[in-house]
Amino acid sequence: GQRRRMLRLMSPPIALPTESVPAFLGVTRSATGRRWRDRLDARGAARALAIVQRYQLPEMLARVVAGRDVELDAVPDFLDPTIRKLLPDPHTVTEMEAAAKRLADAVMRGEQIAIFGDYDVDGATSAALLAWHLRHCGLDPLIHIPDRIFEGYGPNVDAVRGLAEKGAKLLVTVDCGTTSLEPLAEARRLGMAVVVIDHHQCGDELPIVDALVNPNRPDDLSGLGHLAAVGLVFVTLVAVNRELRQRGFWNAERPEPNLLDMLHHVALGTVADVAPLIGLNRAFVAKGLIAMRRRDHVGHTALMDVARLNGPPEAWHLGFMLGPRINAGGRIGRADLGVRLLLEHDVSEAAKIAAELDRLNTERREIEQMAEAQAEAEALASLGLEDKGAVIVTASEGWHPGVVGLVASRLKEKFGRPAFAIALEPGGLGTGSGRSIPGVDLGKAVRQAVNEGILVKGGGHAMAAGVTLRKDKLAAFRGYIEAALATEVAQARHVNELFIDGAVSARGVTTQLAATLNRAGPFGSANPEPVIALPSHELVYAEEVGQAHLRLRFKSGDGAMVNGIAFRVLGQKLGQALTENRGQQLHVAGCLAVDRWQGAERVQFRVIDVAVPDPGPNMIR
Repeated sequence: GQRRRMLRLMSPPIALPTESVPAFLGVTRSATGRRWRDRLDARGAARALAIVQRYQLPEMLARVVAGRDVELDAVPDFLDPTIRKLLPDPHTVTEMEAAAKRLADAVMRGEQIAIFGDYDVDGATSAALLAWHLRHCGLDPLIHIPDRIFEGYGPNVDAVRGLAEKGAKLLVTVDCGTTSLEPLAEARRLGMAVVVIDHHQCGDELPIVDALVNPNRPDDLSGLGHLAAVGLVFVTLVAVNRELRQRGFWNAERPEPNLLDMLHHVALGTVADVAPLIGLNRAFVAKGLIAMRRRDHVGHTALMDVARLNGPPEAWHLGFMLGPRINAGGRIGRADLGVRLLLEHDVSEAAKIAAELDRLNTERREIEQMAEAQAEAEALASLGLEDKGAVIVTASEGWHPGVVGLVASRLKEKFGRPAFAIALEPGGLGTGSGRSIPGVDLGKAVRQAVNEGILVKGGGHAMAAGVTLRKDKLAAFRGYIEAALATEVAQARHVNELFIDGAVSARGVTTQLAATLNRAGPFGSANPEPVIALPSHELVYAEEVGQAHLRLRFKSGDGAMVNGIAFRVLGQKLGQALTENRGQQLHVAGCLAVDRWQGAERVQFRVIDVAVPDPGPNMIR
């Protein structure tokens, strides 16, 4: 009761009215404290009209496309993104040519190659894609995925020495390596060549290696900085294939591998790493989803089956159902389970590995929920009734280091500000993760804290960061990060708006509309799912279901009904607004989802916000 009362007292910041832009449906402050805005301004609306006229698209789809800043001539490529059109020459990436030549040399000489990956989904898919290709070339690469707890992120000296002892002549790091100066220097001392394929932000100093392929290095002009590591491995292999073709390596007995056959990996790693779904990434994910629907890859099929994914996979399934299971191996189990599953050819063995990952994922959820409850209580206490503080920093002994990133993510969502969760170890060190909100660069602040000597180590990018600190520096880190980000957070939270793509009534919410809107997919980071409003619909039913969800039904003025669901809302402002307004008229905002049950398809409205209509007449703007 006390916790719920405190939650009710906490309120998101009031967005200052932007008088020049009328609020959508007149909603200046919704149940979640947001102002509703039409995603299209006057220019956007004009572009939507031009798209309708030129391409004969349905108006709602044209509004969605225009709202993603797609220019008139680019509409066909947006609706059908192809790798052939969007893939640049790989050599536009700095040092790509050197990387491709060194990999081709290793293939021609039959060298022992070691792949060093990261323990997350992007790392697992990157390692699996590279290993598949090298096996096709007749090699049997060593694969090392570090243990999250005992080894931490990126190459370490002991692991590098172990690979050298096993005869590795070429070390290829994927999704890591850019900041690993000492371990990679050790690799070279031991006589290994080193190729780094990574997308993480660079420090001031780059490692001395044979090739550092990273589109985020300061001297790279390729414009591919948005790729996940697995996408970058794909581009690298395009260059390697070409290099080997020029050297006459491919023949009738050993045909050139078709990289498009492995787009399942690229799609999964791209979505799970929350890479922006723009440009080449959209093509990777769109075509990768088509590949997954064919169910022709043993590992991915086993993963879909164990996740009970019925119906064709969509981008969000990769992020919320498949990705977490691959991740569970790296978080609380054996770090290499994900790679093993993705390289497995035997159906029964793949089913066994997938079942183990599913079990670990259930265990991970239980561990996470316990840590989350503790972190939430600590966050509420630190913010106080005035809801003060720019950044949440929670820490505790006994938390599993493998779930702190997920806990930080939940805190960020719940409290609408950057959040850290840190697992304190018995030896006095703490390892933690931070998650940010749009407009606040967390990685930069963390790197500054390392330079200041507050953190033992740390790094990341704008939206996510990892930290290692001594327990006695926890208060100093809290103070530092609060001061460093206060202005950015205030600006980012000041504009608390929900962008709406269009409005329909219950009768218009059909599987056909959902299919039409899906043509603008795949949806994810930088290509948000369309948000649709139902103006003045009566909430005729609201009942609790599952873990803190609400099952809903809304009725429009003409008597048409639409089923809805609101996830994880009990004890939250949105849940309170829904339960208190049964039988009342509400403006409703949400996304369309197709629910498949026993072969039948029904459309469901996933509610993300509501507002009580003004008593006066409302205009849809």
